[in-house]
Amino acid sequence: MSLFTPPVTFGLRPDLAIIATKVKVGSRVLDVGCGDGSLMEALKEQMGCDARGMELDPLGVAACVAKGLSVMQGDADTDLADYPDAAFDYAILSQTLQTTKRPDKVLDELLRVGRKAFVSFPNFAHWKVRASLLWNGRMPVTRLLPIAWYETPNIHHVTVRDFRELVADRGYRIEGQWFLSGDRQTSPAAANWRAEHAVFLLSR
Repeated sequence: MSLFTPPVTFGLRPDLAIIATKVKVGSRVLDVGCGDGSLMEALKEQMGCDARGMELDPLGVAACVAKGLSVMQGDADTDLADYPDAAFDYAILSQTLQTTKRPDKVLDELLRVGRKAFVSFPNFAHWKVRASLLWNGRMPVTRLLPIAWYETPNIHHVTVRDFRELVADRGYRIEGQWFLSGDRQTSPAAANWRAEHAVFLLSR
């Protein structure tokens, strides 16, 4: 048995837990938009990974440094260019794609610096979001989209279908896909309608 046997959830947010259980032991990982470093910490301590992070928010950077994690302050839209090709086994972008200026270019960079890429995002086509727009005529505020339209960092509201079409247009492969309703995994069937959150594993 490996020394690094992954717990079921690692004590992480559900989408991060899915990612953590799919990363191979001892991998080189870049977590883009790593926040306070919770995923990096789990991958380093539980999976023996060489985990590094990039975070725009200085408070997130400080939290990572306080945990002894390797992190640089940077912007996914511009600073991924500083990394060489195939420098990592996995590049991870969790709940960040919709905040970038050019998600298509960021996706290209993820799959340049990483042999594979995990991408997770809130699904703007979830039935609760649709119902809010239909019945209230207002931009929705939900658990995964908790901030009012005028102050949200989200500038691209992506759906599962939109993302699949982008991946197909760029010629990338979907190696895995997982969907969450609340904090529980749900079936891929009708995911564009039923899933609140999506996690994809991509490769070239």
